[in-house]
Amino acid sequence: MSNNIHPIFDQLVSREEKESFLNQHSKLIWLTGLSGSGKSTIAKGLEKALFKRGFYVQVLDGDNIRTGICNNLGFTVEDRSENIRRISEVAKLFIEAGVVTICSFVSPTQQIRKIAQQIIGDNDHVGVFIDAPIEICEKRDVKGLYKKARAGEIKNFTGIDSPFERPDDPNLIIETAEQTIEESVEQVLQFVLPLISKK
Repeated sequence: MSNNIHPIFDQLVSREEKESFLNQHSKLIWLTGLSGSGKSTIAKGLEKALFKRGFYVQVLDGDNIRTGICNNLGFTVEDRSENIRRISEVAKLFIEAGVVTICSFVSPTQQIRKIAQQIIGDNDHVGVFIDAPIEICEKRDVKGLYKKARAGEIKNFTGIDSPFERPDDPNLIIETAEQTIEESVEQVLQFVLPLISKK
């Protein structure tokens, strides 16, 4: 990769060499959906399934991003945008390192998701909408977040007092109200495998 401003990039091992070493094509699999839709569970299941098949994978989600690189951000639309921008820049570094990267974030608006897609690039970005009705998500609310949001204890909670816009054109839609987690993971896995496998 040529970069006149940062000539150091010309001296680094290339993405292509790293992908060849790892025997995979790096892609970003971006899971979006409401809290409780199944994003994190599917991300973890997908990571394990890919790792068992010999792929080098990294998951980025709220647990390992909000506690570190984004621990100074709240949940306003502005903070969510900055959160996604930072996540996307981190994910881009993983992709350049040849790593298959799975991001699991609510990313509630078209504009916010567009930020990620523009940073990552269309060729490397795979958008997966984890689709579940809010009624189902509330029933799965193991952390009690929806209950707190409805009681006014959590502000700007997506689906309650902050909007969630359905993706217009995701690469894949997973309807978790209609199938098991195992079936959902398998569906994403079969979609992703041809994209990341070296022929």
